[in-house]
Amino acid sequence: MGARRVTYAAAGVDLARARRVKARIRALARRTFNRAVLADIGSFGALYALDRKRWREPVLVASVDGVGTKLKVAALMNRHDSVGADLVNHCINDIAVQGARPLFFLDYIGAGKLNPAVLAEVVGGLSRACRAAGVALIGGETAEMPGFYAPGEYDLVGCIVGVVERKRLLDGSRVRAGDILLGLASTGLHTNGYSLARKLFFEVAGLTPRSYVPELRNRLGEELLRVHRCYYPALRPLLARGWLSAAAHITGGGLTENIPRVLPRGLAAEIQLGSWRPLPVFRLLERLGRIPREEMLRTFNLGIGMVLVVPPRNLRRVEASLRWKRERFWHVGQIVRQRGAPRVIYRGD
Repeated sequence: MGARRVTYAAAGVDLARARRVKARIRALARRTFNRAVLADIGSFGALYALDRKRWREPVLVASVDGVGTKLKVAALMNRHDSVGADLVNHCINDIAVQGARPLFFLDYIGAGKLNPAVLAEVVGGLSRACRAAGVALIGGETAEMPGFYAPGEYDLVGCIVGVVERKRLLDGSRVRAGDILLGLASTGLHTNGYSLARKLFFEVAGLTPRSYVPELRNRLGEELLRVHRCYYPALRPLLARGWLSAAAHITGGGLTENIPRVLPRGLAAEIQLGSWRPLPVFRLLERLGRIPREEMLRTFNLGIGMVLVVPPRNLRRVEASLRWKRERFWHVGQIVRQRGAPRVIYRGD
């Protein structure tokens, strides 16, 4: 066999294009930098200096997550400016419920072939969400892997690191029977349940992302791309004052599986169904799939994206703070004693 010259570009990876893409990413990331960031984008490792004068017993809190199959909807809509914010906000919420202040964020974007325009939209969303929360976007990875992803598809994952004083850490140990449960409103599906939602809307109902759905008063794609809310602005003053016993981010697993994650053994969350009205998108999904109520509660957030566990003595102050932040919330239940592992008990209909 005669030897022939084969380059990396011939195998599907264009290094020159990758360098141009990374230059655009660097410019977007720099907009989020602050004095704690010690290295530019492109170093082998990101560097962030923790202010030792501010923290006595700092505990670092980290979380990794992705956007999931919501990316499929973004691809169908050819709109990629919101999924970056979805990712950042989701990750911020995950560490905020442990009392942490978010510090910095790193992302991973993998594709069969990097599309500079799409990448700019995605990273633009990451940058805007980071700036809004005072988080530094200090590093990440872009991977071009021909043959690994279908044409036009990409994956998006992020890692966030925050910090909390040890004495302010929310680990569930403060929760007591009689604590009140407040549910904070979601904007929609956030970033969970999209595999089931896509099957019901696109396959069962035969709709497209451009379909106008009267019940939603919106085009389906626009409804499904509503941005995952960031609850940190509402939580920050409550965390600073130590007014919460715990908090639960309602993501995959819904109310049923997420609230028990912050409860100690011997306690349960008693949720009063009917104390809030699920958003129209959830009622439509339930009807299209004839989904049992238990499955809905285990799959979707049903209009509640965050649950706060509040000691009765702090309830008025927490309510006042939430109203000041113009936060929509409901009294959805209370903590009760029970034997065994933590769980959710549903009452009413």
